[in-house]
Amino acid sequence: MAEPQQPQFSELDFFKKRLGSTERLLAVKQQQIDSLLEITRAVNNNMPISALARIYENILHSQLGVKKMALFIKETEDTWECITPEGLSPEILKYDVGLKFSLFSFTTPVKAMNDEVLKDFDFLIPVMHKKEPIGFVLIGAFGSDSSDTKEEKLKFIQTITNVIVVANENKKLFKNQLDQLVMQKELKLAADMQNMLVPSKLPNNEQIEVAAFYKPHKNVGGDYYDFITINENEIGFCISDISGKGIPAAILMANFQANMRILLTRKYSLQQFIDILNTKVIEITKGEKFITLFVATYNYTTRMLSYVSAGHNPSILYSNGTVQLLDLGCTILGMFDTLPYITSGEVKIEPGSVLITYTDGLSEASNKAGTLFEMEGIVDYTNRNHALPLDTFNTQLLDEVVTFMEGTDFDDDITLLSLRFK
Repeated sequence: MAEPQQPQFSELDFFKKRLGSTERLLAVKQQQIDSLLEITRAVNNNMPISALARIYENILHSQLGVKKMALFIKETEDTWECITPEGLSPEILKYDVGLKFSLFSFTTPVKAMNDEVLKDFDFLIPVMHKKEPIGFVLIGAFGSDSSDTKEEKLKFIQTITNVIVVANENKKLFKNQLDQLVMQKELKLAADMQNMLVPSKLPNNEQIEVAAFYKPHKNVGGDYYDFITINENEIGFCISDISGKGIPAAILMANFQANMRILLTRKYSLQQFIDILNTKVIEITKGEKFITLFVATYNYTTRMLSYVSAGHNPSILYSNGTVQLLDLGCTILGMFDTLPYITSGEVKIEPGSVLITYTDGLSEASNKAGTLFEMEGIVDYTNRNHALPLDTFNTQLLDEVVTFMEGTDFDDDITLLSLRFK
């Protein structure tokens, strides 16, 4: 009896089999390329991260047969969010990703972590940026499709995860840049508002010489000064420090100036003026911001200076070799609905007297040892330099303070308003 013949495989059959395997592999690679294109188009169309996460889940489920996944993205320095929460346990959703995954910078088998919470997952894949993790994905078991190796599938998941996580990081970066741009525009607007509020020109005539210097600590500060002609015989002027910076301080400053200019031109006493002004500040700020203020009126004919210092630094009056501190007044404006007390001062001004008003950024400037320049430093400088033209007086005072500071920086706004009564 003849033995049965074994089937013969020709060289053609071998190449057909190889061709079929190659075609299947090419089809898989084409599908992966199409998936990457789909994700890229979604990113370019600025789709939200939630929509990108749905596309990501669908690709991993339908093409790779991944049964379970957990993709975490870094939101802030200390917080992570899982953007594929469907089917995940609360323990996974609350997992301390930053602490427990931070040491992993390459694809790692989950078994090596020996963590019961992660038992449903096979691999951890990190996404790194400048050696810092910005994303992690936990991957469960793959499907039974053998058209691609596990290593190739992991590489593809790494690639598509990078696209998703980096897109989210770029969105955050763009938002931060946009926020900074908006902030810069707001600061410029606030600075422009402040520039419009301070006097563009100060008098220097046969009756009075006035000079001012203002330097905000940052682009927009909270200091303010003003000079007002009340009538042909009387002037008013002030210097103040408003809590806060930026647009809110600039808006408060504009309201404050409008109320002050209106009230000063009415025939209120300074006590009445301060009481009404405090009420206006409370109405505007709801008790959330405060203002220190030195305000004064001066009559050219009587040579009488009336003033109130509302929690502000004492102004310095130099006259005939003596110094007087103008410190009568009340507490800070905007702190109490009704001010507990208001007193005003009145001084007869001698010809040639110099009045120095300033904010605490000047007196509280410190050197490397932490020593403050203080009001005594301003008094000493005034005793030595009171005869200088006031523009020069202000500039050289600032230079002296800068020298005293020994290279340290100012940590507050600096405002100086100087007056010489002729």
